[in-house]
Amino acid sequence: MSLERKLIEYCAPTLASLKTANLFNHSFSSEEELEKQLAELNSLLGKKGIFLQVLFKKSNRALIYVFRKSRLQAELNRPAVRRFLSKYGYEHMDVDYGLNRLKERLGEDGAFPHEIGIFLGYPLGDVVGFIQNAGKNCKCLGCWKVYCNECEARKTFARYQKCRTIYSRLWKDGRSVIQLTVAA
Repeated sequence: MSLERKLIEYCAPTLASLKTANLFNHSFSSEEELEKQLAELNSLLGKKGIFLQVLFKKSNRALIYVFRKSRLQAELNRPAVRRFLSKYGYEHMDVDYGLNRLKERLGEDGAFPHEIGIFLGYPLGDVVGFIQNAGKNCKCLGCWKVYCNECEARKTFARYQKCRTIYSRLWKDGRSVIQLTVAA
């Protein structure tokens, strides 16, 4: 599947400025080609506030993080988020430092760092709830496991799904990722 198609399929809420970030796995044939594609997309989408970054690579697979830098920075600046992330060794809360620390955590012991939910725009209460409950006992399940505000989360999940449906249709009708990306 092409990188552009994956952006539409997995990242429509971020492209539409409804969500801070999304994440997906991407297979690639060569690192050079992957870097070239990411550089081109960053050049085009960066003008609209969207950036792509590889968080982890293994063999010919890359975990690609697609994010709105300004929204992520606002999230990292929240006092409760700062306190939470400091427990996991995040000493500074600027985006570049945070993403580098997240990359370190992804490579540490093979375990997936659950604070990644913060970087994906999940509510802090749900990220904490997931960790405290070891992923069990959630109120509902959608884009993430919900432990706090179920009603609001269900509305958010519905908005994200509607966005994905609309973006998929528009992309199949010939709109480009750039045309579908909302400027921040």
